[in-house]
Amino acid sequence: MNSIRMSALVVMFVALPVVVSAQTSFAQTIQVNKENRTIAITATDKVTAIADQATLHIGFVAYGPDSNTAYASGSRVSNAIVKALTASGVAKETIQSESQQLQPVQNYQVEKLTPAERAQRQFQVSQSWTVKTEADAAAKILDTAVKAGANNSGQIEWGFKDENTPDAQAASKALKRARAQAEQMAAGLSAKLGALLYASNEVQVVPRPVMYGRASAAPMDKVEPLAINPREIEKSATVYAVFAIE
Repeated sequence: MNSIRMSALVVMFVALPVVVSAQTSFAQTIQVNKENRTIAITATDKVTAIADQATLHIGFVAYGPDSNTAYASGSRVSNAIVKALTASGVAKETIQSESQQLQPVQNYQVEKLTPAERAQRQFQVSQSWTVKTEADAAAKILDTAVKAGANNSGQIEWGFKDENTPDAQAASKALKRARAQAEQMAAGLSAKLGALLYASNEVQVVPRPVMYGRASAAPMDKVEPLAINPREIEKSATVYAVFAIE
């Protein structure tokens, strides 16, 4: 490889610290062989951090002996939940509709109820929303929603306001690991590690822990919010790097 090509590669890496894997055709110009004296390394590393953002799923199920009654009951609960959330300081634009249904109740759902109870559960209205909030506020918002009638709530997706930062940190650690491994290999060959010629990374998806819960419809004015703490999230990245050796 001549010096012009090598310089171009270095400049591209500086401009784009992590070259995405999609640039496969560019990677193919790097010939890893004896003639151009290069070392190729694949390394993985990770970072962990406490989530600073939560997406809370809240919802309810209401019943009625007929569709109109069920709908009227659902309407009251629906508006009571949203009113309670906004009154507690939750911004309306962060409350986003997820699903809503009015449908007959299936026989298997009420087969263990008494005839009188079955008669009152012929139709059901269900509705759900997501609320995006600060991680530390999730417990309070869930408590507010449940006490307003959100009897089918509790799933939480934990995340970060800036997802790019932990991804970049994981990739940076993986690249440092790759360089350290490359230096050891070069030393074993009685050579000196040269410039980084190419790098690509793949951020690995780690499933986010979620929490599920179902709340009671009973009055709970004096009940404390659930003890919910933000989860620690792991981000990992695998880096493929090619270094010159001198």
